[in-house]
Amino acid sequence: MKVVLPLTVFIKEVLLGTCTGITYVDSTPLRVCKHQRILIHKTFKGLAERGKCSMGWFFGFKLHLIINDRGEILNFMFTPGNIDDREPLYSESFIERVKGKLCGDKGYIGKQLFDFLFLNGIQLVTKVKNNMKNSLMTVTDKIMLRKRAVVESVNDELKNIAQIEHSRHRSFTNVITNALSAIAAYCFFPKKSSISLEFVTDNQLTLF
Repeated sequence: MKVVLPLTVFIKEVLLGTCTGITYVDSTPLRVCKHQRILIHKTFKGLAERGKCSMGWFFGFKLHLIINDRGEILNFMFTPGNIDDREPLYSESFIERVKGKLCGDKGYIGKQLFDFLFLNGIQLVTKVKNNMKNSLMTVTDKIMLRKRAVVESVNDELKNIAQIEHSRHRSFTNVITNALSAIAAYCFFPKKSSISLEFVTDNQLTLF
């Protein structure tokens, strides 16, 4: 427990990246046990919760990430698995490093959230659901949304290289310490998932 606070301060004050005006937000599940053991799991009883992601149901926590176009982590937050992906974005401490455009998937759609972020100098850019009326979107925004996979690549590296997720934890402190260590390790990666930006005529954006 003694290392959690110093490590958090070190990451927040030293390792996090800087906002470039183009950012991406996403959440990923941190499973603490296999699906068939949810009902008998005791270590995180009252802490971990059952949630649902694109891959189905899981039991554990969520890691919410905001990154820039260079793949640098701008901020992160841990929540129980049943928390709505939009909830962390209402926290001013979570979005304090973000300005400009923030791209997310359909799970972040919401007029109330859009208005809240707009008042904080952030334009939320998402795709529209099939049952929604089409809204005008600039070519720039459409191209940036197509590159949203960059944040999913960061989550993949955190899980498969930094080992942020496993089912051998014996305490909540161990979960947080392991997760913070993985985030710190990622920040030191010499090469991160990123997109290259080049502005061209007619206010269009070409990404490579």
